[in-house]
Amino acid sequence: MKKPAVKRSIRLPADLARHLADHAASRRVPQAAVIEAALASHLSPDGPERLEAAFARRLDRIGRQLDRLQWHVELSNETLALFIRFWLTTTPPLAETALKAAQASGKERWERFVETLNRRLELGPRLRDDVAMDKDNALGEPGR
Repeated sequence: MKKPAVKRSIRLPADLARHLADHAASRRVPQAAVIEAALASHLSPDGPERLEAAFARRLDRIGRQLDRLQWHVELSNETLALFIRFWLTTTPPLAETALKAAQASGKERWERFVETLNRRLELGPRLRDDVAMDKDNALGEPGR
């Protein structure tokens, strides 16, 4: 047998009342049910444990995202360092007579590089995808 309900009258700020109405409408439940669930959750003795568990899940997710970000930064740094080392060890200095032509060519090549970089950032493919495919191919695994 269901216990009889006790009627209560409360006042809510207008923005909170709108938020309550929107939430109840999106869940297709009465506003009273939302308020009842919120009060039960708030007054529940295991409330702090559930809140701690929710924080732990969120912190774990953030930790994984930071690990991926760290990997991408390390990949970028190593790629750049490897390129710079290769370029410095294989490119001889230019003679004064060839310097102007090399600067003009370098400016044109730089502009094409920036255009290509912008296109890759907008549309792909990304370096991380190329590296992952290269790694899979080296291991004999099918590409993604």
